[in-house]
Parts: sequence; C-alpha cells; structure tokens
Amino acid sequence: MPPEPILDPSTIAAIDRRAMAALGAFPGLSIALARHGQVLYAQGFGIADPDTGEAVQPMHLFRIASLAKPITAVAVAQLIERRRLRADNKVFGPLGVLRRLHDGRPLPRFVADITVEHLLTHAVGGWRNDGSDPMFRQPGMNHRQLIAWTLAHQPLLEPPGRRYVYSNFGYCLLGRIIEAVTGETYADVVQREILAPCGAGAMRIAGNTLAERAPGEVTYHTGGDGDPYGMNVARMDSHGGWIASASDVARFLTWVDGVADPVQQPELLRVMTATSRTNVAYTRGWHGYRRQNWWHGGGMPGTAAMMVRTGDGTCAVALANGSRNERGRYDGALAETIWQIVDRVSLAAGSGT
Repeated sequence: MPPEPILDPSTIAAIDRRAMAALGAFPGLSIALARHGQVLYAQGFGIADPDTGEAVQPMHLFRIASLAKPITAVAVAQLIERRRLRADNKVFGPLGVLRRLHDGRPLPRFVADITVEHLLTHAVGGWRNDGSDPMFRQPGMNHRQLIAWTLAHQPLLEPPGRRYVYSNFGYCLLGRIIEAVTGETYADVVQREILAPCGAGAMRIAGNTLAERAPGEVTYHTGGDGDPYGMNVARMDSHGGWIASASDVARFLTWVDGVADPVQQPELLRVMTATSRTNVAYTRGWHGYRRQNWWHGGGMPGTAAMMVRTGDGTCAVALANGSRNERGRYDGALAETIWQIVDRVSLAAGSGT
C-alpha cells in the first residue's frame, strides 16, 4: 500500500472548522484521522483542564466509555478464532465459562441459557443500559461481588436471544470470560494481544477519582448529568473503562481494518462480522459492519466519544471531556460532527488531494 498523501490545507481547514463548531458543547475535544495504517491528522481543541487553562493536545488521554466494547469484542473474537472459546459456550451453569463465579448456587430463570454470542450481540434478555444498569450500582463491589449481586437482585426479563437490549453488564461479563479462559487479567490480555501490536500501548484502564487521574489525562465536566468522579470507572474495564488519546483509538481502528483482511485473516473476519439475529445493524461489538461502515459511540458523565471506520478505509475518532445528556449517554451532536469530517476526508481522498 503506497503512503497516504498528506491532507491538503483546505481539507485540514474544513476539519478544524467542524471541530470548532462542536466545541461549544464541551470544554475540550480531540480529533484523529487515519487511513491504511497511517495517522493523517491529530489535533486538540479547547481546554483539557479548566482549573489550569491547559489546552488540549493530541497526546492527551480521555475516557473513551463504550468505545471499549469493540476492543473487548476483538479480544473475544481472537479467542474464538484460536479455538480457545466458542460463541455457543454457555456463560453460567455447571459447564459455563464463568461457573466458578456463582459457586454452584441455583441460577435465576434464563441465566443458564446465556451464551457468549448473546453477550457479544446484546441479546441476554435484560440488564439494559438504563437507570437500573448494574454497572452504575453498588460502586464498592468488585467484579465477582457485583456479578453475584446482579444475579440475585436483577432477574432477566425474557429468555436470551429474543431481542437486542444494549447491555454494559453483558460486556463486563465478556471481560471476565477473557480472564477465565486466559488466566490473566483482562487489561493484560488486551494490552499484549491488541493494543501493543497496533501501536496504542499508552492506553490504560482509568482511575475513578480526580486524585487517580493519569499523567496526561484531561479532567471531566458535565452539564448536570452526574458526577464524573463518582463512578467506579475502573470496574467498567471491558465495557467502558479505558483511557486513550484519539490517535491511539484511530490506530486501533486501522489495525483492526488490516487484521480483518479477508485474505490474511478469513476466520477472524468471519467471527467479527457474524450478523446478529436480534439486530441486523449490530454484529459482535460493532454497529453497521455489513454496510462497510464500522462505528461505535460512547458516553458517561463527563465523557462523549465516537469512532468510525468507513468502507474506503477512513478511520476517525472524536473524544470530548464533557457531556450534556442524561447520565452522559451517547452524544448525537458529536456523532454528526465526526460523520461530517469523515465525509470531507473521503471526498478529499477520492479526488486525490
């Protein structure tokens, strides 16, 4: 693949204008663009820390919220591709991958029927991302304790596999499956198998409090939708716990694009793109893959995030250190901005400028 041309000044100016237009909604914003393994653009806008007035730089780290889910899905797909796990493996019960986490206690209705596939495709039958989301409850509990508490106190509403119900807790369970299969921590596996190979080794699991802020990490601010430092973000590891620069997330996207090449890695591609039975627009951890556009959004109090990979190989990431929606959910304005930027870059690439 020949080197990508540097973006022309008019395209860079158009990207800058769109980013600046979105900045009014957030204290700070970081944008990165990549194509075919090369980061073409990385720029910060606004303020990383209002208390000091420090400006956002491309290397600043942001919480990425649910952009963690595709990362976790790729780690699970690798285990399936390597025959260490099957999509139809049961999660709980006597032969379940996580059987040791419930110590043989009787399981609530429907729980024994959950498979890895149900978790990947948000089809477990409950534990939805709403006011009862287990991941925002019982902040003092560790993973094992939270799983036991959820099984005991939040029954599933219907059998798994019937419908798509977006579930943070389901992806928390996928993190524990990775740990059970490998005998290592979720973060260590993802760092070694995914992030280091794609050049995103600076990514790490976030701290919970301002005192646990990592070097180079921004501060987080809300429009009254919750306390960004009142959550157990570290416990959200596999569904929303990573911090990263926009460039590192773009490197992950373009690495997945290359690793999932149908000639070099046909089995991994098949595993990653298996169509969900409950939502044709969602595969295993990704929105819209069958249309050749992969994307995922994310949000929590103080955080808004969006990443996109288009059919022509353009990868784009936007990370912000503010939120406006209830409980910091997905921000449509940020999504609109990143799609506008992607369209502008794709147009420039198609014209050869």
